[in-house]
Amino acid sequence: MELDGAGLTCAKVHQAGYDGARVTIASLDRARAAWAVAQGLTGPVYGRSTGVGANRDVVMEGAGLDLLRSHVCGAGPPIEPARARAMLVVRLNQLLAGGSGVDPAVCRALAYAINHGYTPPLRTYGAIGTGDLTALATTALCLHGELPWHHEPPTPSTQPGPAGTSALSEPVRPGGEPGPAELTHPGGESGHAGFVRSGEERRHPPSEPPHHAFASGDALPFISSGAATLADAAIACHRLRRLLDAAVDVAALSFTAVDASAEPLAAVVQEARPHPGQAVVAARLRGLLAHEPTTRVQDPYGYRAFAQVHGAAMDALDRATTTVEIDLNASTENPLFADGLAWHNGNFHAAPVALALDALRAALVQTAQLSTARLATLMDPAYTGHLPFLADRPGASGVLILEYVAQDALAELRHLANPVTTGTAVISRSAEDHAGFATQAARHALRCLEPLELVLACERTAAARALHASAPDRPLTADLETSRQALARHL
Repeated sequence: MELDGAGLTCAKVHQAGYDGARVTIASLDRARAAWAVAQGLTGPVYGRSTGVGANRDVVMEGAGLDLLRSHVCGAGPPIEPARARAMLVVRLNQLLAGGSGVDPAVCRALAYAINHGYTPPLRTYGAIGTGDLTALATTALCLHGELPWHHEPPTPSTQPGPAGTSALSEPVRPGGEPGPAELTHPGGESGHAGFVRSGEERRHPPSEPPHHAFASGDALPFISSGAATLADAAIACHRLRRLLDAAVDVAALSFTAVDASAEPLAAVVQEARPHPGQAVVAARLRGLLAHEPTTRVQDPYGYRAFAQVHGAAMDALDRATTTVEIDLNASTENPLFADGLAWHNGNFHAAPVALALDALRAALVQTAQLSTARLATLMDPAYTGHLPFLADRPGASGVLILEYVAQDALAELRHLANPVTTGTAVISRSAEDHAGFATQAARHALRCLEPLELVLACERTAAARALHASAPDRPLTADLETSRQALARHL
């Protein structure tokens, strides 16, 4: 996977985190340009020659490493290595976009960590949507050699490439000679723009942890990012897209089981109210149904308004994905080093991401509620033509318990949908007087995956029963797990 500071997507973040994709660097040019600007500036620059937060007016020289040490304070459960790896990919891509002023050599160290299974030992709590300071300070001290890495050797599909290829993008000539367009690395090392020379591979064999000695002035610029939050948001958006796509297949089973009318899905209906998600959902569901006439004039909202409600969730997901992907490829740096100056700014604030994820989680509840509504019709003889609860004999409970499970999961989903953006926080003696809580929005979006999957699995299990002969009462755990595995294949 080539990183260039411009083309990172939610799907690629997920692929790098969970599928073990190796990364390559297209070019260090923009990172080098920002580094050159930072090195040439005189006068006060926030975080480089001053303290941070309320200490912004205090002149400090050489205190960067102490800044990193003081900001390592993660708490709560450990974050799984795949999410930490995704964070490294996001931060590397942001640095390649330029503007940070950090020594570009750190990009090579990050690529090495990603490609050889090294991740920082992150914990859940420690950010409020204005920068993942604790996570990135931990990463920096791992790179600096003061904290241990977590190491899981790459799987065979993610092992470093064959001899003669570098850890980054460009091939190395036999004998270790660099290719054309040789540039001088800041600090004097000669090498091609964007690749690690074979000699560096020899200096850092896969068993040796990555190392980068941070200069004091690089400390704040490195941690001035919401990379961990964006990684979680990207993973959530990618997985939710797969799950919402699967929900259309589940709804098709229910439509078939109760002989629901496809009339509300007609193209003319969608053209009369042209919301993009609605049209896409209706068209896909139309393609899954037989379009046989039904005797009912109108079905309940779970069927009649499915395209409108589920389409709105797809639209919310599209907006969230677009918002996240802008920041994946943005210079969210404070200060921003560009055009020969240091620009102090608020690009680190993740309010757009938090707001988009709040809207997405609310939309997930709407589509899950319709799933439970369809589940209720699957219990009703008036819709299925079977005995109540799809039982095999009068008075038996059949699949009734699925409603309890689904409503429990729906209650959890409603709780997770509570907006985080209605609150704020005042930090550092009021110097930082607002917080968007995008970190919490992303974390909750990840947590939404399980209850939404459970709701859909309950509907799928009942619809599958309705389409086949009723079975005697039995534990339904295995049936529900089968449905979850079918949904997981979409993920």
